[in-house]
Amino acid sequence: MKDQFYAYIQNLQDQICAGLETVEGTAKFREDLWKRPEGGGGRTRVIENGAVFEKGGVNISAVHGKLPDTMQKMFGVGEADFFACGLSLVIHPKNPMVPTVHANWRYFEMYDESGKVINQWFGGGQDLTPYYLFEEDAKHFHQTCKMACDKHNPEFYPLYKKKCDEYFWNTHRNEARGLGGLFFDYCKANEQMSMENWYNFVTEVGNSFLEAYVPIAERRKNLPYNETNRTWQEIRRGRYVEFNLVHDKGTLFGLKTNGRIESILMSLPPHVQWVYDHHPEAGSEEEKLINVLQNPVDWV
Repeated sequence: MKDQFYAYIQNLQDQICAGLETVEGTAKFREDLWKRPEGGGGRTRVIENGAVFEKGGVNISAVHGKLPDTMQKMFGVGEADFFACGLSLVIHPKNPMVPTVHANWRYFEMYDESGKVINQWFGGGQDLTPYYLFEEDAKHFHQTCKMACDKHNPEFYPLYKKKCDEYFWNTHRNEARGLGGLFFDYCKANEQMSMENWYNFVTEVGNSFLEAYVPIAERRKNLPYNETNRTWQEIRRGRYVEFNLVHDKGTLFGLKTNGRIESILMSLPPHVQWVYDHHPEAGSEEEKLINVLQNPVDWV
C-alpha cells in the first residue's frame, strides 16, 4: 500500500503543478529535492512572484524510521518504527478576489519489532480560504467535494464537511480559517471499508482538486482590486498563519519529526499584517466574510 500510494502522489504532484502553471501563465514551479537524516526525504516544488500566484508550494514527502518520543506519547505506544508519506499544497494568490487553497492527502504505517504492520491509516482533505465571499465559488468547491465523496459513500460528504468545519477553527479567534471543504483522518480498515477502499476514496478526492479550484481561480484572477482589498487580504492571511502555527497537526508533525523546515513552513504567505484590534466596517464586503466564518454554512 505504501508503494502504491507514494507512486500516486508523485504522479498527482506532476498533474497539479501542470494545472496550476496553466492558470498562472508566467511563473513556473522550481523543484527542490531533500533528504531527512533519520530516513526518507521529499520533493518540494515552489512557485513565487507570479502574475496570479504570489507564493505556493506543492510538496511530497516519504519519511521513515523510529517513531519520535513525542509521537509515541500522542499515539499511546512504546518504541516503534513508522513510515509516512503525503502530498501537501498551499497556494496564496496575488489578487485578493482569488481564494487561498490548501489540500493534503497522506498515508501512515507503524511496525512492530519484526517489521510487521501493526497500524495503518489514510488522512487528508481540501479546503478553501477566500478573502472576499463569492457564494458561487463556495458552492462549486463544495459540490465538487461532494461528488467525489458520493461515489464511495453518501454519508462521507456531510461527515467530513463537518469535521473540516471543526478542524479549521481558530479557537482563540472563535472563527473558521475559511469556508471549509473536507477533512478526514485515521481512516482505517473496518467492516465497510478495506484499506484498498480507503485508497480509492482518498485518490478520488485528490483527483478532484484541480476541478474544485481551477475554475474559481480562472473566474477571479483578472478582477480589479485596490490597496484596501490588499490590506484586508494581508490581515486575513495573519489568521491563516495563526492557525498553521498554533493548531495544524501537519505542521506540528513535521516539526516534531525533524522534517525539513523550509518545506513545512512554505504554507506561510509572503506578505502579512497584524493590525491591532481590527474590525471591518459594518455592512462591508469584509464584514460579510466574517459573518460566514463565525457561522459555518451548508453550501450544498
